[in-house]
Amino acid sequence: MWIDAGSRAETDENNGTAHFLEHLAFKGTSNRTQQQLELEIENMGGHLNAYTSRENTVYFAKAFNSDVPQCVDILSDILQNSKLEESAIERERDVILRESEEVEKQLEEVVFDHLHATAFQHQPLGRTILGPRQNIRDITRTELTNYIKNNYTADRMVLVGSGGVPHEKLVELAEKNFSNLPAQSAHNQAYLLSKQKADFIGSDVRVRDDQIPTANIAIAVEGVSWNDDDYYTALVAQAIVGNYDKAMGNAPHQGSKLSGFVHRNNLANSFMSFSTSYSDTG
Repeated sequence: MWIDAGSRAETDENNGTAHFLEHLAFKGTSNRTQQQLELEIENMGGHLNAYTSRENTVYFAKAFNSDVPQCVDILSDILQNSKLEESAIERERDVILRESEEVEKQLEEVVFDHLHATAFQHQPLGRTILGPRQNIRDITRTELTNYIKNNYTADRMVLVGSGGVPHEKLVELAEKNFSNLPAQSAHNQAYLLSKQKADFIGSDVRVRDDQIPTANIAIAVEGVSWNDDDYYTALVAQAIVGNYDKAMGNAPHQGSKLSGFVHRNNLANSFMSFSTSYSDTG
């Protein structure tokens, strides 16, 4: 289930809510306890998970074709009937704070967060997915339920199936399990801001830390959206530039020309190219 709502659909005050909800997704509903959810998935040999990005929240299940109706029922239950108990919220608050600490140690993640923050300054797309630590400490159950009310609506959700799932059958399951969803989301201020085209501003951010033996640098220019005619062109350009990791070694005619040049001249421990696209920019 793809939902057109991520950190871009938040405000500065509730930034981190979408990711917080992802953590609470499998903690029990009004129909199933957490243990019942886990046993139901395990007994069918399935897999249930979720992730949050800047523009989407995704809840997904993997199972045998015969178990697809049960999986859709579980996803429907999670999305519409999660209990969001205060005790679970407080437990996950601690988990997310620890996750935030771990992310701060992953310099690649830190660099990319700074990259977004400076490229899309003071805009929804510039926010982090986890949110500031103070927000994580302060997010309330009311903010979580309001986020669901404002964003988990039929016009912003897509049920997708791949594999041996007939389309007509999936349509039937959608009608059966999601017909009670609100038809349209409230066009509040956060929604309107999230739908404004992002302006690529760009700038320069330097964070000095003399305790780190290497420099971690990212350089980006304005890219293309998912719908742009040059989307695949950008991916080809990314592949041509290539990636390099000193620990993996380098052989002649293996990898890109740039990776060979970097290796021969010992210019870097590693580098990677990227083309990150969103609905209206990249």
